[in-house]
Amino acid sequence: MTNLRIVSLLPSATEIICALGLESQLVGVTHECDFPPSVRDLPKATRSLIPTNATSLEIDSLVRERLQSAQALYTLDMPTLEALRPDLIVTQALCDVCAVAEEEVKAAACALPGSPRVVNLEPQTLDEVFACLIQVAEAAGCRATAEQVVAERQARVAAVAERSATAPRRPRVALLEWLHPPFSCGHWNPELVQLAGGEEVMGRVGVPSRTLAWEEIAAAQPEVIFVACCGFSVERTLEDLALLAASPLFQSLPAVRQGRVYVADGSHYFSRPGPRLVESLEILAHALHPELHPQPAVGAATAYQAPPQRATVRA
Repeated sequence: MTNLRIVSLLPSATEIICALGLESQLVGVTHECDFPPSVRDLPKATRSLIPTNATSLEIDSLVRERLQSAQALYTLDMPTLEALRPDLIVTQALCDVCAVAEEEVKAAACALPGSPRVVNLEPQTLDEVFACLIQVAEAAGCRATAEQVVAERQARVAAVAERSATAPRRPRVALLEWLHPPFSCGHWNPELVQLAGGEEVMGRVGVPSRTLAWEEIAAAQPEVIFVACCGFSVERTLEDLALLAASPLFQSLPAVRQGRVYVADGSHYFSRPGPRLVESLEILAHALHPELHPQPAVGAATAYQAPPQRATVRA
């Protein structure tokens, strides 16, 4: 295995690199990379253009504005990147919201000494996420390690699917990736719902998430609402849910009436197409069918009970 200087420009890529046993070769990460915790002290090769105190509506507005003008939400710290002298840069070309623009990365690589290799990850399904581990491993010269890592995770996925197959019924699930405005889940997440023993009513496998109206969600009559806001912690998501608590439309949803609203850490799980999508699946499966699926060894969903309020907040 060749010893490389690797820079990751995506949190999920950082997790892939570390899962492959390459952390000692990782010399730079993004400002959002935080897992495993040991990577937090590495030099940061990116910075965000999103204000840290922005509301969900403000973030959504900024994202739409930047995408319409073809401007990225994140940018490279070129002096840091130059100092890191990478041999391999791992980034993505899947989502214009989640990382530095692909063209900026390519231009930077051409300008850096040695013209480092750039590996772009574009998974849209769970199998494609596993394929990304192989792709990174091949670039780093450790394919055999990746095959072992993937096989172990695929076995865990198969175990969840086998247990889910015994469920007497599959609840109607709306897995939401944002609340203000609401977004359906996309790409691999509808697949996770199916594997966990649910019927996803808003999102479609391999298709990007989309903006929803609460009226559309109400028409789908979800029996379970599972919220994993992209980039948000459980605590931050609960703040957004509190803004919906007094909405008659929100209160009318079957999932809310039955106390089956769950919140997960959307920063660490579900939104990162890396090894921890397996943990995401196990968290979701336990929430949907706790009688079939054991409590995950790592991570958990938080049950949310909407309190009655008199405030006139519209969903």
